[in-house]
Amino acid sequence: MKIIETGIRDLVEIEPTVFGDHRGYFFESYNQATFHEAGIKAQFVQDNQSLSSRGVLRGLHFQNPPYAQGKLVRVITGAVLDIALDIRKGSPTYGQHHKVLLSSENKKMFWLPPGFAHGFLTLEDNTIFSYKCTNLYNKESEGAVLWNDPDLKIDWEIEDPKLSEKDLKAPNFTALQSEFYYG
Repeated sequence: MKIIETGIRDLVEIEPTVFGDHRGYFFESYNQATFHEAGIKAQFVQDNQSLSSRGVLRGLHFQNPPYAQGKLVRVITGAVLDIALDIRKGSPTYGQHHKVLLSSENKKMFWLPPGFAHGFLTLEDNTIFSYKCTNLYNKESEGAVLWNDPDLKIDWEIEDPKLSEKDLKAPNFTALQSEFYYG
């Protein structure tokens, strides 16, 4: 397994070692010892999975403390453009984002610790997106940032995505009263 630093502290891309032959392939999508050696000492308590058609944008979402979630995300079928936005007060990269292509073809994973807003855009029909979470879902702690806030300069590579009502009404980044702290 290869851990790839992103330029934003604590946020990493993960390339699994894939063993393939004429029958198909095999790879470890999670190995606690390997992740711990890489500094990812998360304890996962909930797995989520979504199915989306091409052009669906979900995000930018997070849960506030004490229900904050770290997420290990990957694509089972299809492809997404995945975005992590640093919302940790005091972080030298506060308000900056990292973008990565996750697909069933490249089998990459993405680790987002608590303190990041997360979103993704599906690039193919029937995309199945999976994420392991370090905390349970808690509706009262939900937060969001407007996906197309011009101050964030996120190039989603789409003009008219399919959005939920919640994502259409999310506040701009400048209105965010982040409860996350760097360090």
